[in-house]
Amino acid sequence: MQIKKIPDVDAIRGGERHSGELHLTEHHIIFVYPNKIPDNVPPPPNAPKTREVYIAYPIIANCIFRPCPSATGRPSAIRLRCRDFMFINFNFHDELQARDAFEYIRSRTCRLGTIEKLYAFSYQPLKPERPFNGWQLYDPRAEFRRQGISSKSVDRGWRISSINKDYTFSPTYPGLLVVPSQISDNVIKYAGAYRSRQRIPVLTYLHSLNNCSVTRSSQPMVGFRGARSIQDEKLVSACFSASATVEFNGVDAPLSETTDPSPASSLTDLRGDMLDSETSDTERLEDELISGSDSNYDSKTGKRLVYGAQQSNLIVDARPTINAVVMQAMGKGSENMEYYKFAKKAYLNIENIHVMRESLNTVIDALKDGDISRLPPNRELLAKSGWLKHITGILDGSALIARQVGIRHSHVLIHCSDGWDRTSQLSALSQLMLDPYYRTIEGFVVLIEKDWLSFGHMFQQRSGPLNHEKWFTVERDAMAGSAIPPGESDGRAGEAFENALASAKRFFKNRNNESNAESDGDGMGSPPEDPSQPKKPAPGTPEASEATRPNEISPVFHQFLDATYQLLRQHPNRFEFNERFLRRLLYHLYAGQYGTFLWNNEKARKDAKASERTRSVWDYFLSRKQEFVNKDYDATIDDRQSGRERLLFPKLSEVRWWFQLFGRTDAEMNEYLDLAAARDERLGVYAMGAPTSSMPGAFSPNTAGSRSPRPPSSPQPPSLPFSKSVLTGVESAHEALTPEQRAAGAANPAALKHSASADTPNAFTTNLAKLRDGVTSLDIGRGLFGGSASTSTSETKKDQEMADMAGSEKGSLEMA
Repeated sequence: MQIKKIPDVDAIRGGERHSGELHLTEHHIIFVYPNKIPDNVPPPPNAPKTREVYIAYPIIANCIFRPCPSATGRPSAIRLRCRDFMFINFNFHDELQARDAFEYIRSRTCRLGTIEKLYAFSYQPLKPERPFNGWQLYDPRAEFRRQGISSKSVDRGWRISSINKDYTFSPTYPGLLVVPSQISDNVIKYAGAYRSRQRIPVLTYLHSLNNCSVTRSSQPMVGFRGARSIQDEKLVSACFSASATVEFNGVDAPLSETTDPSPASSLTDLRGDMLDSETSDTERLEDELISGSDSNYDSKTGKRLVYGAQQSNLIVDARPTINAVVMQAMGKGSENMEYYKFAKKAYLNIENIHVMRESLNTVIDALKDGDISRLPPNRELLAKSGWLKHITGILDGSALIARQVGIRHSHVLIHCSDGWDRTSQLSALSQLMLDPYYRTIEGFVVLIEKDWLSFGHMFQQRSGPLNHEKWFTVERDAMAGSAIPPGESDGRAGEAFENALASAKRFFKNRNNESNAESDGDGMGSPPEDPSQPKKPAPGTPEASEATRPNEISPVFHQFLDATYQLLRQHPNRFEFNERFLRRLLYHLYAGQYGTFLWNNEKARKDAKASERTRSVWDYFLSRKQEFVNKDYDATIDDRQSGRERLLFPKLSEVRWWFQLFGRTDAEMNEYLDLAAARDERLGVYAMGAPTSSMPGAFSPNTAGSRSPRPPSSPQPPSLPFSKSVLTGVESAHEALTPEQRAAGAANPAALKHSASADTPNAFTTNLAKLRDGVTSLDIGRGLFGGSASTSTSETKKDQEMADMAGSEKGSLEMA
């Protein structure tokens, strides 16, 4: 293996400087420096003479080259920011060497052209990994058999369909689909045309104790004219009535090997009592919005139904309501509840991939000087990022789904736009809350394989393993702040208007071109591509499908891991794996060393023969399992004992920064949040003792997410919002989601409970007019509704994790 060595390089990380030698290989940057032992510390036996820092090329998120003529006496520098939040600066005494190193790094990072040149295709596993084959770890038939679905077992209302065995029905879906027993493949075939990319409602999880289901899909193709599909309506109805086909008490529910028997009545009796006494104000508000409509009264007798006597089946649309409107104007949209009267629909207000990307970018801005200084993060930027708000919203939405299934004995269908971003987050996290099996190492691997890898997620687009030219910049001068991205020239002052106009044209062109609609962006919020960048590969070529598109990069899987970390942090003895397991998983999402996250779906992995040509990332984790086991893990499941229940829910007020991931201390990242929480708690105690009026159901930060009871009439602390729920609205019939209605709903949350539009004459005509007015007011619908289209562009710690590299078990070691 050819290695390019550059001596006399200074590396600055966490404000500490080390001199050493920079090695540039085909797949890694390696910085080698002396292992200096402090004078007052006895040297350990067999201490190495040098230490090494490995940086895989695909993990580079930003590279700035600052050339400076050698005659000036100032060093030239290459400053790197990595996707695992490593910040490091290399100083070179020779400008030519620095420029040569920059070009070498760039050519092996963003100019590969194909993922087949990544390290995964040449990586030879170390000896501990060789006995493992992570590609065979997930067997969908075995997993659904564990859930109780098998052709040889009692019919629980579901069957395994082979309609997609050759991936011709839906190329982005698994080859094995679990559908209601009463629905034929012929009905499924016709229903497929009504869902984006034929991602029809199919089962991902069946609760072992009450036979209630979590199904997932993409958005329906409702469109501007309000199209419907009888087959889709039958399919969703069958998904929501599957449990009615089984006398569940006669079925032996499969139990995890790690669990102890629980009483048969645990979910009906114990959970029913807990619902009123151990839910937070946020959860109460959500439950009221879902159940507090006229569906609580029998339509024939007019009598109020007793709680638990009826299901409250739910269609969960993860998007903000206005985003669903935009997609309806684009020919897609959300279910018309006039035709799905057996369920209600909830909007969760989880933002699209563009908002999430910008949120993380703001977090990075708060941390970006982590190479040259040890100053704490910019807390204003941390707060401005909204990152914790987004994580809280995802957790809240997932908890809502878990409550519907695990406590309210109801079915839930989840979708967003294409059903592979927010849908995967909500589906996987809700199952993590429902099923203790998924909290084991094996079960968590199966969960990721099932809901992310098998059901499909755009890993190539969201992670961008081939990097991008715009992430490599050359500064004009070592003392200047302006930069010239490669391929960009000066004199761009007159391009602003042209760029905005081109962006508007691309907006509608791309949304009408299905081959380009691979973003879960809800048709809005994406900034334009930079026209100064090199031309994209020709459409239809492998290079085009694998090329990184900056506007489609988004930390979707990162957010899932962050939300899992929050659950682990709040319930430290309920997970078999530890925090480091999640951190290393995020590292390998980007490192390109294993093939697991290099493709978008099952079909792509099989077509590329991934299992034959690359190793699975699970080989890494399983061969080192003891490093990732949580020493506090308690596998006992007993619904009669607090802290050992089968169900697990987040404490929304205790969401905190994942400080280990960001390479900072807990105090640096979270001290201000802990101080604010303590202050709010004092305010809450003061308010509870003051003779002030209370607001029923008001949100209080000292109780939100807590499972402990609180008197409903306790006063609300001053200046706190009414609700922090991610739930923005519930429909029991079709309604037009115009900005005016949203504003009214924000002012009066109770107004979001129910829409009676289906009960009024000419309901759809009225809604259609409102939809036209609402979308036109956004200045994005004029091309559809008349007129011209337009739009606007809007060292950390000494225990740095070991990363396996070629030929030997080297580590991403920190500079001491």
